[in-house]
Amino acid sequence: MKQILTALTLGLALASPGLAQNAAEIDRVRAGQSCTGCNLFQADLSYRNLPGIDVSGSRLRQSDLSLATMNRARFVRTDLSIANLFGGRFTGASFAGANLERATLVGAYFGSADFTGANLTGANISGAEMTRVRGLTQAQLSTACGDGSTRLPAGLSVPSCLPHR
Repeated sequence: MKQILTALTLGLALASPGLAQNAAEIDRVRAGQSCTGCNLFQADLSYRNLPGIDVSGSRLRQSDLSLATMNRARFVRTDLSIANLFGGRFTGASFAGANLERATLVGAYFGSADFTGANLTGANISGAEMTRVRGLTQAQLSTACGDGSTRLPAGLSVPSCLPHR
């Protein structure tokens, strides 16, 4: 029994670093260098100006991109689940195939960004400016929530985040 517990403990210890953030990769992105397929779990990129950065295929789960300016950035097939994009500027960015499940996009600006195939399940887009986004569908929006100040392309709508009374 002791050998099984030792093996299990060792196995968990070896497996854990793969789930933790990679500080060197986060520093690289903070310096403005692209980092595709990187582990940027819980990275603090708030208030950063990172135009054109490519983090496609990266893990940005639970990361803070609040008030960041990331125009023309590439988030293709990136895990942005539970990430905070509050008030960020993402003009011309690509979120194609990105996972934005339960992410906060409140008050963010997405002028001409690409949302083709993005997962918005449980995402809060209240107050977001999305009038000129591309690839956004009603099916995607039906799984997210917003409010009266959310700006969407003509003909699209989003359920309210506020509970019905």
